[in-house]
Amino acid sequence: MSRADHSDRARSLARCAVLAAAAAVLVVLLSLLRTGPLIILQGLAGLAVCAVGAWWFLAHRGVVRVLGGALAVGAPAAVLALFLYGGLWFTAPAGVALWAGALACARGALRADRRPERPAAVRPGRPPRRPVLIMNPASGGGKVARFGLVERAEALGARVLLLTPGTRTDVEELARKAVAEGADLLGVAGGDGTQALVAAVAAEHDLPFLVISAGTRNHLAMDLGLDRSDPSRCLDALTDGVELRVDLGDVAGRAFVNTVSFGVYAAIVQRPEYRDAKAGTALDALPDLLAGGAGERLDALADGLPVTGQQALLVSNNPYSAADPLEVGRRPRLDGGELGVLGIRVDGAAQAADLAVRGALSPALTVLTSRRVEVRAGAGADSDSAAGTAAASIPVAVDGEALTLPTPVVCTLRPRALRVLVPRNRPGAVDQVPELNWRRIATLALDRPGPGARA
Repeated sequence: MSRADHSDRARSLARCAVLAAAAAVLVVLLSLLRTGPLIILQGLAGLAVCAVGAWWFLAHRGVVRVLGGALAVGAPAAVLALFLYGGLWFTAPAGVALWAGALACARGALRADRRPERPAAVRPGRPPRRPVLIMNPASGGGKVARFGLVERAEALGARVLLLTPGTRTDVEELARKAVAEGADLLGVAGGDGTQALVAAVAAEHDLPFLVISAGTRNHLAMDLGLDRSDPSRCLDALTDGVELRVDLGDVAGRAFVNTVSFGVYAAIVQRPEYRDAKAGTALDALPDLLAGGAGERLDALADGLPVTGQQALLVSNNPYSAADPLEVGRRPRLDGGELGVLGIRVDGAAQAADLAVRGALSPALTVLTSRRVEVRAGAGADSDSAAGTAAASIPVAVDGEALTLPTPVVCTLRPRALRVLVPRNRPGAVDQVPELNWRRIATLALDRPGPGARA
């Protein structure tokens, strides 16, 4: 598609976005003329009550938890009933649909407006001659056997090393031994924690690394655009692949590919029963942790900027999407050279409500990027040190794996240190989404085609 075609498409989508947004606002204003502003205030109040109920459900037990659950479910239902009673049975869904359409058109306009470019980190991959793949048969509920990964990999010329379920294996040492025996590619079919250990060895020896989406969540595979529904398709990279250069995180000398979590989540992961009953363990532990009994507050320095008194802190290998509401939960790129930092500090139901209503504008939420993050236990946390001569230890979850590390815990990035071999065709690959900027959308909508552009 030519540049003129891109401009025409961006202009058309921007105009659709502006019209849909204006129509959504008009629908709301017409509704207010009929029902008055009180119903909007009632909606905001319902949202706040829902947030308070969710906080009580998470931070308490017994009767208060039951009451919180009832409020969290009942408040939205009550708001919906008020909207229907107030005559908004049509205008409310219409306004939501128009605004969703405006966002979709705005996203499309910003994508079309960008000049087509090929990422500098992508290059044709060379088929490996002696690939070695480490597979965990227990990972992802038995995906290795269910998708015939061993047989397919061996048919493509790969050597497969199967881990023994229930037996603790030094995966990093296994990978080093494979390199010493001549492996020219290392790959993993398993969870993200195992991926990180082998990726560190691959980066150390500047070998390509193959990700096979056989884990439970497969966050790294998702952000690489790999097929998470059929991990056998990841093996296509062995014969028809391209190579990406991505960043590799480092926490206290240990590699991570996704996230390092501190605080509430890290404390929950430490519990031995967590692996078998994740939801139940979390609900049982959260009241103590959120109330400050068993949980420790955290202080951090992000490139020298203090982030204090956090209940939960997440440091990610490149930031998660904040620009596009439809892409939250994934990282638009893995070679940006910066850590993402997300901190949460909620001291009560009022702050929980404020966070629910104001989102990223709430002081309860800290979102930033950094090249170096240093995490310590908060000033009020217990320390097994004497007069500060010995470091405190804090629970840490590295790509979902439970660890305990002495403070300060330092997180950094090794920019583009990891060569990742991926299939040429990746069904989940997405372009980086620019920040949703309505001023830019309006500029595009008002722009007129140039003399050389098509009408």
